[in-house]
Amino acid sequence: MLANGIRNLVVKMHPKDNVLVALTDLAKGENISFNEESFLLQDAIKAKHKFYTNNLIAGDEVVMYGVLVGKAQHTVAKGSLMTTENIKHAADPYTYRHIDFKWQAPDISKYQHKTFNGYKRTDGRVGTANYWLFVPTVFCENRNMDVIREALQNELGYAVTDKYIQYTHQLLQAYQRGENIDSVEVQLNAGGNTNRIFKNVDGIKFLNHQGGCGGTRQDAATLSALLAAYANHPNVGGVTVLSLGCQNLQTQDLLADIKKQNPQFDKPLFIFEQQQSVSEEQLVANAIKKTFEGLIEINKLQRTPAPLSDLCLGVKCGGSDGFSGVSANPAVGYTSDLLVALGAKVLLAEFPELCGAEQNLVDRCTTEVAAKKFISLMRVYDAQAHSVGSGFHMNPSPGNIKDGLITDAIKSAGAAKKGGTSPVVDVLDYTESATQAGLNLVCTPGNDVEATTGKAAAGATLILFTTGLGTPTGNPVCPVIKVATNTILAKKMHDIIDIDCGPIISGEKTIEEMGEDILDYCIKAASGEIIPKAVQLNQDDFIPWKRGVSL
Repeated sequence: MLANGIRNLVVKMHPKDNVLVALTDLAKGENISFNEESFLLQDAIKAKHKFYTNNLIAGDEVVMYGVLVGKAQHTVAKGSLMTTENIKHAADPYTYRHIDFKWQAPDISKYQHKTFNGYKRTDGRVGTANYWLFVPTVFCENRNMDVIREALQNELGYAVTDKYIQYTHQLLQAYQRGENIDSVEVQLNAGGNTNRIFKNVDGIKFLNHQGGCGGTRQDAATLSALLAAYANHPNVGGVTVLSLGCQNLQTQDLLADIKKQNPQFDKPLFIFEQQQSVSEEQLVANAIKKTFEGLIEINKLQRTPAPLSDLCLGVKCGGSDGFSGVSANPAVGYTSDLLVALGAKVLLAEFPELCGAEQNLVDRCTTEVAAKKFISLMRVYDAQAHSVGSGFHMNPSPGNIKDGLITDAIKSAGAAKKGGTSPVVDVLDYTESATQAGLNLVCTPGNDVEATTGKAAAGATLILFTTGLGTPTGNPVCPVIKVATNTILAKKMHDIIDIDCGPIISGEKTIEEMGEDILDYCIKAASGEIIPKAVQLNQDDFIPWKRGVSL
């Protein structure tokens, strides 16, 4: 974004666009020159926001990223700020067309012979981590899960709460001495138990949830498939299942789903049913003992070199802003293209945030079956939202809108950039696993945690999560790497951000250069050489989707 060594003030995302994006704050009355045309600003334009490049009347189409993103609601002057009052969401219809899609793959010579050090599983997949997983078949077991979590994580070196315990202790001491607690100073970044007993076990994870009983049988079946996918995940080395006994999701159903997904499943798996135990104490003690034995076993596994084609990358955005589609998402999209060209899998989900980008994705599908499956899933999902008085157009949050994502189509067209430009090889419904190398579309909500939960179920072994406003979201079994759209956020929330794409906005780096930097980081994270912030903080968010309306 440097022109003759001078940083541009605005950017146009596609030649067809009739809006420009401000890269810095612009004053009302300022004359902005772009591509030999001058624009007198009718309003102050904050960085990340857009202004119109021509006069509009009610009903005129507004185009960004080369696609319809809204329609003018009344007469708007050239140089005016885009607002929720002068534009409303609009998107072009989409259908299957016999398009001979051609893809220009990026140069991968730099990466062709690179490897990462991962955990090879007997089913041929390679994990980027080695976790022990606790799975409850019903919410009734959450309390027992919490007790076991405290016992195992604290004693075996996986807890991250020591610094807060120490801080609370110092506050208590100050209070008991009658001192002003404002005088208490503590280094919150200090402390934490790093004395991990099992060096080849990256963590002990717990899938607490609110399902398994009381809902519909369909909810229980979906949850079973989801939990089975997590048990089968290449980042999981062993599993402990806690069951009450009488719940809708029966243990045999979960085991059947595990075997259905992987007939050769051979990981250590221990099952404990509370209604068959003498006491809760016995249940918890036996679960801890058997899990300890399992940890000894999976600790014998070692990281070994694997080709980059064995990676499965999920791409996600959350807390998005007006720079998401300008910097971080296109950079992650270039990373996605590099990995697809290398033979890896890439997962693009968040179907409510593909509204307006559908035709491009349909045209990129390699088969008619995949294209029509995507169309069907999108239309059914959107119809469900409309049936309760909502719709994909209501997806942008107040934070999105405040920072420049005025319509869902604008948000979606920018969000779709994370998937790069490669062909779509497959379309997966929720809980289906990715089996084909290349770009896969995965049906999930846009909700941050529901989406990352679904991506991990599809097999993602790393997730790149772009954000412009900041979010602490993580996942229990899949390392989540936070990518900031702007340097201000990266500095302000340095404790949760891993990568800063602000250099794209400032013109210091190109999208391609940033995309390569991101891939370099992914290779190190996949090898355990770098621990993403979400993993360090045990941000293990897990929310199953009940297939209801969630945007």
